[in-house]
Amino acid sequence: MSNDHKPLAWLHGEVKTPPMSPAARIETGFLLRKLQRGELISLPWCRPMPSIGPRCHELRITDETTIWRLVYRIDPDAIIILDVFKKKTQQTPKNIIDQCKRRIRLYDAE
Repeated sequence: MSNDHKPLAWLHGEVKTPPMSPAARIETGFLLRKLQRGELISLPWCRPMPSIGPRCHELRITDETTIWRLVYRIDPDAIIILDVFKKKTQQTPKNIIDQCKRRIRLYDAE
């Protein structure tokens, strides 16, 4: 990876851990690579998540039978992956938001 690419910092979950299809993993990797290069991604793949914090967003990945979300924050030196989860409701569950906020606090405290 060249110096102009931000590294990914996984605080929770992985794309390969949930049972994503190979096509969904490829799409997720493609979108993460764009973020690493500093490209902005917009709807329908990405939306801001101000309820979690500044610079927080979620990637929307539609799989064969499931909708996945990958919550991340863009820092000056890295893309921080806060969570990967299966979307089951219209709104992001409160426990996911709370977990992401807690992970950010712990990460920033280090």
